[in-house]
Amino acid sequence: MATVAADEAPLLAEEPLRPGACSRELELREFRDRYVIRSVDGGGAFAVSRSNGSLRPLSAEEVAAGSDCRVSKIYGVAGVIRLLAGSYVLVITSQRDAGSYQGSPVYNVNSMKFLCCNEAIKHLTAQEKRDEAYFMSLLKIAETTHGLYYSYDRDLTLNLQRASKFPAGRVHKPLWKQADPRFVWNKNLLEEFIEAKLDEFIIPLTAQFSLKEAPVRITLFSRTRMWRRGANLEGATANFVETEQLAEYEGLMSSFIQVRGSIPLLWEQIVDLSYKPCLNIIEHEETPKVVQRHFHDLSQRYGDTVVVDLTDKQGDEGNLSNAFAAEMERIPNIRYVHFDFHHICRGGNFDNLQVLYNQIEEAIQKQGYFLINSKGEIFLEQSGIVRSNCIDCLDRTNVTQSFLARKSLDLQLQRMGALSSSGSIFQSEDISDTFKKMWVEHGDELSLEYAGSYALKGDLVRYGRQTLPGLIKDGMSALSRYYLNNFHDGVRQDALDLISGYYTVSKGISSPFQNGGFESATYLPVASAIIVGGITATTFTLSQAVGRNAQHFITSIICAGLTAGVVALVKANGKQFCSKPQTEREKLFDGSSDVEKPRMKSTQEILTKYKFGGDAAAAAAHAKDKLKERGEKLARISQESAELQNESENFASLAHQIAKSMENKKWWKP
Repeated sequence: MATVAADEAPLLAEEPLRPGACSRELELREFRDRYVIRSVDGGGAFAVSRSNGSLRPLSAEEVAAGSDCRVSKIYGVAGVIRLLAGSYVLVITSQRDAGSYQGSPVYNVNSMKFLCCNEAIKHLTAQEKRDEAYFMSLLKIAETTHGLYYSYDRDLTLNLQRASKFPAGRVHKPLWKQADPRFVWNKNLLEEFIEAKLDEFIIPLTAQFSLKEAPVRITLFSRTRMWRRGANLEGATANFVETEQLAEYEGLMSSFIQVRGSIPLLWEQIVDLSYKPCLNIIEHEETPKVVQRHFHDLSQRYGDTVVVDLTDKQGDEGNLSNAFAAEMERIPNIRYVHFDFHHICRGGNFDNLQVLYNQIEEAIQKQGYFLINSKGEIFLEQSGIVRSNCIDCLDRTNVTQSFLARKSLDLQLQRMGALSSSGSIFQSEDISDTFKKMWVEHGDELSLEYAGSYALKGDLVRYGRQTLPGLIKDGMSALSRYYLNNFHDGVRQDALDLISGYYTVSKGISSPFQNGGFESATYLPVASAIIVGGITATTFTLSQAVGRNAQHFITSIICAGLTAGVVALVKANGKQFCSKPQTEREKLFDGSSDVEKPRMKSTQEILTKYKFGGDAAAAAAHAKDKLKERGEKLARISQESAELQNESENFASLAHQIAKSMENKKWWKP
């Protein structure tokens, strides 16, 4: 950064921005009492107070005034969030080119940082300062969010078919007014900028964009909505992603859309240190309506819907799949197809997806794809979508969607003249390699966003079979997922909830952290050290016991018993050792992370939202039942701990008796 006099910088750009576009280059000036952000190409500017974060547009004269300041270049303002001590403004500090979309450059966010406007922190209580420190650590996590893309003059949130239906004058509106709010990552952060009417500074960020050059230009958009499990009472599902595959060839552009999303039931999967945590279906009278709302919304937005369920037919997945199938029988005009991916494609036999395609081929061809030329003339429209899901909507879903996308791309390129009437992209090595690489990267990016690791089964997309290097990579990714899911995702969820507005910071709400608790960050390292130390001590003392006195043998037994006891304790209390979100909100169900609601402002709102119809007695009875359940759960844990202690005492007594018997017989001596 450089230090210059504020009045030495140019005030106005030579060419004004076109209507609706955002400023491409911004200048950040840091004064002692304020931040000033000025558009180099647009001429506008605004100030942010460092004491309370208030926003204020500036005139050209106000921009020119001021003492020496520190000046740096930024590439966009992603929004502002208010915490206990003040506001924090998120700015884009670096970017990289990601290609172009419909003639407009697209950029990938390379780095971001929050500008602190929190001088009021000195007036907070000790607990509030601790809370603010934790919230600021969540903002640091948000700064590292990857996979965010934006354009200064093109809306990336609307698919090609929807965008083509809007009037031409829409493109002259500010970008945030054009955008589909479902897919705007920073929607919650933009509210104060919208209120201040700083339109030229408001940049909607969206997730996922991939462009590959070949004889045919292929672009892949994935617009991400939420990260969780199941659905909420409004029918909005977790991890909902709209994936649009675009192909451009000689003045024609085609679009094929698919969606993925969590199974739209009320269910949960709470981490407990096991590799595959149990799936719990929440029985609730609203479930049929939740499913209906979800598919009504899909039908309104996309038309006919074919549901492809890729879950297993056995175990917990089978129970969830059966419940899903039962609910789908109540939904008219929606086709449900179950395809046990792990069973039918076992052994990495990717070609068996043809079995699925044969079942839905007629529906996919009837739904079609969107085709338009450079003049805006529409030749074909897509009349429906395929909705795919597994449990996480990652690996199995990505492989399946890539298979369906390839089938559709064949049809699109045949119609556009890039392939013969019976041709396939596999007849062109350039197009085939481009397609495979794009979908592998697409799966990796979505997996990194949702699970923190690269996607599994990438070899099935790239090669159609599993390879040894791919198997090793999948193993490393699986281990990484296990670690992140159990010991890091709680904090990541807190950061996401804070940025997205699912949790709102307010001084009127008691601290979510003041009760402390049995947290993995404190206890798991101790337990791990005891386990590792116990195994080491057992191994060492056992090796020393051979040919020596009984004392070494007794020590080995005691070490083994203690180690086994700690392992059993950790296993029995796995949920307590895992990383959990700490920004607790009002919940409809105890333990469910998928039907949580933001904290309401009044008792009546809570009663209405939670379907008690304003009946305070019903709400009190519900709360009493939940407290009773929690009491019973604590009692069970206490009983299990007592039983474990008794078993340890019995084990120690038995070890003592064995040692005494051995001492009497003296069989260990040579």
